[in-house]
Amino acid sequence: MSIYLFRLAQWAYRRRRLVLSLWLVVAVATIAISVASGGKTNDNFTIPGTESQRTADLLKAKLPALAGGQTQVVFATHGTVKVTNPEQRAGIEAAVANLAKVSQVASAASPFQTNAVSANGQVALGQVMYTAQPADVTDATLDAIQDATAPARDSGVQVEYSGSVYPGWRLAPSELPELVGIVIAFIILLVTFGAFVAAGLPILTAVIGVAITITGVTALASVVTIASASTTVALMLGLSCGIDYGLFILSRHRNNLLQDHGLEESIGLAAGTAGSSVVFAALTVIIALCGLSVVGIPFLTVMGLAAAAAVAIALLISLTLLPAMLGFAGDKVTNFINTPLRPGHHGEVAMTAATEPHKTFGAAWARFVVRYRVPVLIGGVGLLVLLAVPALSVELGLPSGSSKPTSDTSRQAYDLTTAAFGPGFNGPLQVVADGVTSQQTVQNMAQELGKLPGVAAATPATATVSHGIGVIRVVPKTGPSDPATADLVTSLRDNRAEIEGSSGAKILIGGVTASNIDVSSKLSSALPVFLVVVIGLAFILLTFAFRTILVPIKSIIGFLLSVAAAFGMQVAVFQWGWGEKIFGITKAETISFLPIIMLAIIFGLSSDYEVFVVSRIKEDFTKTDDARGAVERGTGQSARVVTAAALIMFSIFVAFMFSKDATIKAIGFSFAAGVFLDAFVVRLTLVPAVMAMVRGKLWYHPQWFSKYVPDPDIEGEKLQHRLSGG
Repeated sequence: MSIYLFRLAQWAYRRRRLVLSLWLVVAVATIAISVASGGKTNDNFTIPGTESQRTADLLKAKLPALAGGQTQVVFATHGTVKVTNPEQRAGIEAAVANLAKVSQVASAASPFQTNAVSANGQVALGQVMYTAQPADVTDATLDAIQDATAPARDSGVQVEYSGSVYPGWRLAPSELPELVGIVIAFIILLVTFGAFVAAGLPILTAVIGVAITITGVTALASVVTIASASTTVALMLGLSCGIDYGLFILSRHRNNLLQDHGLEESIGLAAGTAGSSVVFAALTVIIALCGLSVVGIPFLTVMGLAAAAAVAIALLISLTLLPAMLGFAGDKVTNFINTPLRPGHHGEVAMTAATEPHKTFGAAWARFVVRYRVPVLIGGVGLLVLLAVPALSVELGLPSGSSKPTSDTSRQAYDLTTAAFGPGFNGPLQVVADGVTSQQTVQNMAQELGKLPGVAAATPATATVSHGIGVIRVVPKTGPSDPATADLVTSLRDNRAEIEGSSGAKILIGGVTASNIDVSSKLSSALPVFLVVVIGLAFILLTFAFRTILVPIKSIIGFLLSVAAAFGMQVAVFQWGWGEKIFGITKAETISFLPIIMLAIIFGLSSDYEVFVVSRIKEDFTKTDDARGAVERGTGQSARVVTAAALIMFSIFVAFMFSKDATIKAIGFSFAAGVFLDAFVVRLTLVPAVMAMVRGKLWYHPQWFSKYVPDPDIEGEKLQHRLSGG
């Protein structure tokens, strides 16, 4: 592989104008297609085959008026004013009449007709049903919904919105996280390289790759349902991996130049050695992300494929566009900054790293870890286990109004509804009876449902039976994310025969709340399958790369420790609320798809650092046959660049905690914690400690393995042997 990458990089260097032009054409084309397509992401999570989805499909086929999206409009007054006062009631009724006229609205129910007025007369609930699914309700419709309620607001009534779709549910994307991440990454690269051109090149190439990925995903959103978090995850990984891959290759290239290699040879050699590690690292990440498709959840599959595409593009750019850009830059990557207080310092540091790596801080750290390997191993494992303890108390769920900031309209609607009616009114269930012949049968079922434990109210949702379908609105006593609500849904489904009685009808339990419960349940059950598949594939890949089974086993154990610790920190900060004041978050359940996303991404990224560190150790061991010395020297040589790469990823993930979206905050924090722990505690500490203890046995493989499994030459030994004329 190293020889092919060497030739590819030299071709890109010689045809650098062509390579740059081709990538720019691709970027411009995807941007143009994205703008023309008008694609938009959404946050409706469904899983084909679940009961909630079967319920939605049945309604869509036989009773479409109740199959679309819905908005709950909360009207509230304060002080001595009540919604039933003549002026306020007239404003609310005028608003409901306006809502019924809005495009895509199937019906608008007045709270005075449905008796949805609180006991104190200060909160009333209106209901808007759409003819379209939530993802298909246009922004123009939502703007019109907000305009339609003006009469109520003019009468002094507070109006807030919640439901499966509502005004303001699509958050306007902010460029702040990306800008903050890029600025911090540039500073880290500037410190690492001590040269402006060297610091800017990985960022420039990564931004081009991200532009292609994100605009491509946006274009696809016009024909495929894509969750909003998909673009964020793709952006995080595309930017961080793009910068990191460029950093590894550029760092090796600059060392080559400082060791007096010619420009063209240096670029090719960097791609053939560090580039080989980049390829295997990227393939591991891509495998982990594509592995999300095995769980059979469409939105998660799309999320994984979008992120995998971002990493694949980052890989291709690092192997083609970066060598071309290095050709344009020439010797400028070694034009070091001269600071007034320490003139020549950056050049000296770079020369030391290139020619005397044993004098660096990374080498000193490696010697410390190797010398005190046993206490270091015990202390590191103990720390990770301690951080993982909160994960035992995890409660999974999907975002609801209760997890939004207090300034968000859905959060205000949630709080007003909870205080006036009870938390269950924020997430009623849909009980759909198929095969009923009379409204009386539906009424009898509603009465039976209303008597069940955990049910606050049960009323028919329609005045008549249509196409043999009756719909009952069941309000739980607990909120949408409460475990007791999930228990109620399970109980209703397990005891549906008692509710059906002798009516001959068959009932299904659906609605947004039930759908979220089904999604969380499916994700939890899919987690073990995903873990086995992804770890198995990555084990094969890493075994092929390093030609030993002990390195992959060590890598996987380290990953499990770091991801468990990161997950424990997430539970403590977000679910337990330890970060409420520090990060401005709202205490809420753990997002149900976060564990499986964390497993995929942190496993992929942990393998990145494993490949970069261990490939340097193997490269040294191949030359010297000194196992413990190779651990010291290999870790020392990779420590500076791995530290920079991990800090860049950490900073980019942390920057996304500036988002207003609670889901994005949780994802950013979890990824940041996972990367930090895995890079610094596992890969630069525990891995060298273990390898120093095992010594040369780590590289053992049977003779048949050497005979039948090709050597990918990840450390570039064959390439360097050929270049030296051997």
